[in-house]
Amino acid sequence: MKLSISEYLRVIQPYSPGKPMEELEREYGIRDSIKLASNENPLGPSPMALKAAVSALQKVNRYPESSGYYLTRKLSENLNLSPGNIVLGNGSDDVMGMLTKALLRPGDEAIMPQPSFLMYEILIRSQGAVPVPVPLSSFAIDLSAMADRVTSKTRMIFLTHPNNPTGTILSEKDFKSFIKRIPEEIIIIIDEAYIEFVRERSSLNSMNYMVSDSRVVILRTFSKAYGLAGLRVGYGLMAEEIGSLLHKIRQPFNVNSVAQAAALAALDDREFFARTLKLVHDGLDFMYEALDRMNVPYIPSQANFFLIRVGDADDIFERLLRKGIIVRSMTSYGFSDYIRLTVGLESENKRFLKALEGLL
Repeated sequence: MKLSISEYLRVIQPYSPGKPMEELEREYGIRDSIKLASNENPLGPSPMALKAAVSALQKVNRYPESSGYYLTRKLSENLNLSPGNIVLGNGSDDVMGMLTKALLRPGDEAIMPQPSFLMYEILIRSQGAVPVPVPLSSFAIDLSAMADRVTSKTRMIFLTHPNNPTGTILSEKDFKSFIKRIPEEIIIIIDEAYIEFVRERSSLNSMNYMVSDSRVVILRTFSKAYGLAGLRVGYGLMAEEIGSLLHKIRQPFNVNSVAQAAALAALDDREFFARTLKLVHDGLDFMYEALDRMNVPYIPSQANFFLIRVGDADDIFERLLRKGIIVRSMTSYGFSDYIRLTVGLESENKRFLKALEGLL
């Protein structure tokens, strides 16, 4: 078959998530591997969420509630927003895709940090729009440089807070100066997949802007802190005008019933949420101290992952993999001498440190 495909679709490089753990174990002949590569919650899912998910399975012969009525209202209560400010998605990148589909046209420009989440470029290009990458400065998003790249064609700006893969944040002071320079017709999307882990007090509070400035859209997820990555449920916070536009193109059953039930219960599982934050923060501090003793450089992070400078990242990735430890090489992100490590359980963190010390 000879398909007629737009050139802007031909140039897209698909997102590569890596091989499943089971396949890597088979391929490398290893057992009892640990995965510290995908920024997942090492505690697993919230117990309350798991119980709710199992209960919801009894009704999977029925279509999900299309509007996510109960989850939307629970979020609106917790965040002190109107339900009209909330759009649920099959992961936060589903909402991201709705935004690009609704608001970008061929030839438009969308500014994004580089490196950052790989789906930004894919979604921008899928609409025939032009991604405008702006390099990081000292591993952080350079808001001033991004504002400098605004043109008459700019329709959208992506910001990641904290940034992936560097774990750096946006400060309240810098964002306040930045937003004053952005024309009122440009949408600013702040992707906050890891916002729950932030400890830095000078960090941007994006909610203050979203409720008063219709340009600001916030994306959040249940994948990380709530441990529901496999269920794919996220949400966007935005002006009701934008929300109503997205509902026109949203798939009617985009968040399945099991995911809705689990996310709703996860919001009430405060004990699990607190355990997750403590595990991540204690794990970061423990590994920072160990790496300092080993004289191994790293980038301090406000997320549940961080970058470690190891020399040849691909080589260290491969050698760790043969020891049953799966991390992420940052070569494809432009940091060929860094690996990215997700905070794991205490035993997993110690196993990684012991293996890394032996290799270095």
